[in-house]
Amino acid sequence: MVLLQSLDALTQWQASMGWHEKVTGFVPTMGALHEGHASLIRLAKSQSELVVVSILVNPTQFNDAQDFETYPRTLEGDMDKAQAAGADAVFAPSAEALYGGKPQATAVHWGPLTHAYEGARRPGHFDGVVAVVDLLFQAVHPTLAVFGEKDLQQVGVIEKLAKDRHPGLKVVVAPLVREPSGLAMSSRNARLSTQGGSSALALHQALLAVQRGAMDGDVDRAVRAQREALRANPAVTLEYLDVLDALTFVPWSGGGQEARPYVVVAAEVEGVRLIDNMPLKA
Repeated sequence: MVLLQSLDALTQWQASMGWHEKVTGFVPTMGALHEGHASLIRLAKSQSELVVVSILVNPTQFNDAQDFETYPRTLEGDMDKAQAAGADAVFAPSAEALYGGKPQATAVHWGPLTHAYEGARRPGHFDGVVAVVDLLFQAVHPTLAVFGEKDLQQVGVIEKLAKDRHPGLKVVVAPLVREPSGLAMSSRNARLSTQGGSSALALHQALLAVQRGAMDGDVDRAVRAQREALRANPAVTLEYLDVLDALTFVPWSGGGQEARPYVVVAAEVEGVRLIDNMPLKA
């Protein structure tokens, strides 16, 4: 596996490997790789002849400067994990090199998909996601790109980006990966104490309860009950718990054959912001 730290190095490596004549996979990340990322790389490898993993902590998708500064940067360890999962190259340019100067993002207005839920709570976040992924797609030119279902709203945004600006690119959505306890894997989990990790399981349990409520035919009641339970939990600060259509991020009320209903949750535990989701039907 090789490390490519500039656009020129990427282009030269791709030419030497015959990149444009092969089925190629791409996994964009911000580093701090864990088993969830490894599962994306393995999935990309299973469907591709060559796989590139990008590692870039993208400044334009952070609306909290401190969060950007404290985001873990572990390139050496990330390279080992990427190689073990089957990556052929890690593309790790500076943000300035990728953006061609000071990183900036143009405002994107795609309705609730970019402005509800995560978009409402993190203004400008999806502007940055669209900006960086658009540039990465232009730089890498993959056949397919793999994204994790963990960031469900981001997946919807990327699917629209690909449809609008990169119509030849296939977006592959990989299932969310959980810890043995049920906690959704995230680089942020490392910031939780042992007790915090146990407290965070309340989010997973709430999703399961809503899923059971859907099978029993009373989703609304289950959502209300789980909101109340999380709000009453002193270890959890609830932001939202809702059922929505993952294609549009409009609240789902049971209609639409094309809808992709999911239950989503966001909350803080020990000051760490966590998100999770689950298909409404098991």
